This record gives sequence, structure tokens and C-alpha cells, in this order.
Amino acid sequence: MGQLIVRNIEDEVVRALKVRAAERGRSMEAEHREILRDSLVAPGREPSFREHLLSMPDVGEADDFAVPRHLPRDVA
Repeated sequence: MGQLIVRNIEDEVVRALKVRAAERGRSMEAEHREILRDSLVAPGREPSFREHLLSMPDVGEADDFAVPRHLPRDVA
């Protein structure tokens, strides 16, 4: 397997890579490999179910799905 050394990367890019790697529970090196692989080798790959879930925005609490707590319930 080959090696790749990338120099003179802007600090902002390095910070973004650190954050992205931490969010995905990977090392920076592993995240860098994944970015390169996704960009160059598998351009038509469909995102996984996990990736779809992670891409969903956090909308907070939704009243549409709230369980009513003020109603009595039957106890059998």
C-alpha cells in the first residue's frame, strides 16, 4: 500500500479535518483516507443508512410526536 504526505495545508482545513474525524470517531489519518477514497474511487456509491441519519439536521423536539402524559391510562 502506498503512502501519501501532504504538506502546506491551511490551518482551517486541518481544524475542519480534526472536527470531522472526531465526529465520526476516526483518526485524522483514517478520515483523510476515507475522504480520498470517497472522492476518487467510488463516485457513484450510495450513502449508507448511517450516513443518511448523520446528515439529518437536528430539529429539536417535535410536538407532533409527543406522547400525551396528562391522560390516564388503563392498568390491567
